[in-house]
Amino acid sequence: MTTAFSKFVLGLAGALVLAMPIQASAQVDRQFGGEIELVDPDVLRVCADPNNMPYSNQAEGGFEQAVARFIADKLGRKSVSYTYFPQATGFVRMTLGSNLCDIIMSYPQGDELVQNTNAYYRTAYALVYPKGGDLAGVTTIEDPKLKGKRIGIVAGTPPATYLARAGLIKDAKPYQLMVDTRRENSAKSMIEDLDKGTIDAAVLWGPLAGYYAKESDKDYAVVPLTHEGKGPATAFRITMGVRPADQEWKRTLNRVIQDNQDAINEILLSYGVPLLDEQDNPISSKTGKTPQEASGPKG
Repeated sequence: MTTAFSKFVLGLAGALVLAMPIQASAQVDRQFGGEIELVDPDVLRVCADPNNMPYSNQAEGGFEQAVARFIADKLGRKSVSYTYFPQATGFVRMTLGSNLCDIIMSYPQGDELVQNTNAYYRTAYALVYPKGGDLAGVTTIEDPKLKGKRIGIVAGTPPATYLARAGLIKDAKPYQLMVDTRRENSAKSMIEDLDKGTIDAAVLWGPLAGYYAKESDKDYAVVPLTHEGKGPATAFRITMGVRPADQEWKRTLNRVIQDNQDAINEILLSYGVPLLDEQDNPISSKTGKTPQEASGPKG
């Protein structure tokens, strides 16, 4: 897992620093191997960014928050609470590592800052372009139809390598990787530029591509980049992050994921997240529910 990807998934922000769990008195003893787990037994305490859609915001409108409400219900938790902190330098240390919350809802598998649950979705960077235009049918960055087109790309992300290899960088429009999501949003800006015709296509991390394409008044194709050949990975498994000591909590979450994967998929799909199975086949909605219908009322 690249550092750049971890930064991108965690809000297009700066480098994260190593979390240092606080040795505090336990709220509950799970009696697992003699270890005390600092997990609230009554409230699902979530670490979240206050302004990072489609993941989360203070209005609780993100898909992480919809999944959190669903999980809380399945676990019989009385409520969901949030510790908000911008997903920039120190996010893990100031939230999960300080025992202010018990779960980070989206974390790339293999990142060493947290303990990962089993992956609950898999997605990829995606190419976004107008449906029915001269780019119709494009599925790879090396497609000749992209020659001479101005493509939006977030600097430092894996697809930039493929743009360079295809000779498309000279015409590309770069967008910032490391931004403060309270003030800037590279994904939203890129889709707005696509709306205006400033760029001809956009390459974004899948959840961002799907959500902002869906929010636009334009009709866009969102094509996961899963056929790029040798080079950096473009598809990744996303987990939930917990403290290294919270082994039983991880197992509890793994059981919820396993028992409710189809329902979790529906929540993610309702936000436009392009889901992929392990063979890179798209996972489609079985119900067509809205985000509110899929996740239930806010608690």
